[in-house]
Parts: sequence; structure tokens; C-alpha cells
Amino acid sequence: MPNKPPEPKPRTGDVLRLTTAASVQFMHPISIRVIRVQNWPTYDGWLWIDAYELGESGDAVARRSLFVMPAGLIWQSPPPAPPARKVTRRPVARTPLRVG
Repeated sequence: MPNKPPEPKPRTGDVLRLTTAASVQFMHPISIRVIRVQNWPTYDGWLWIDAYELGESGDAVARRSLFVMPAGLIWQSPPPAPPARKVTRRPVARTPLRVG
């Protein structure tokens, strides 16, 4: 019987989609950005991940510690950055200097 290759481990900055394949707690799938993978003892095939939960716009809405199976993680490309706001600059109003 051939050995199965190890599941890839997430790294800091990875954007992942979590569904019930990662854990039954994700009945409603969420997207996260990994802060760190903890090196805590746990059941074989499971990981503790510190992450930011991402909202629809890709902004962090909550910080979470999650118990997941790496086999169920879905890697996503990071959401596009929001467009930069155009800053309109006004000239400084200068007042004449009074002498005297």
C-alpha cells in the first residue's frame, strides 16, 4: 500500500475557505487569513490555527483560534485590495503678512 503524501500545512498570510470538510463547526463556510499555526499537541490529523475571519469585502471582522483538519482546507487567492481613495488636495490659503 503506497504512503499517502502529507497534507500541506497552512502558512502565515494564507487565505483559506473553511467548510464542513475542515470541521463540522463550519456548517456556514467562512474565509480566513492565517496568523499562525500553533504547535500544540492535538489529535493526529488536526491543527490549531490562529486567524482573522474575513468579511465579504476581504476585511478582517474577527480574530479566531480554530481547530481544523488540513485535509479539508481550501486555499484561495487573496481578495483584491480595495481601490485606493483619491485624495484631493487644496492649496494652502496664504494671508499677506502685515508689518508694523
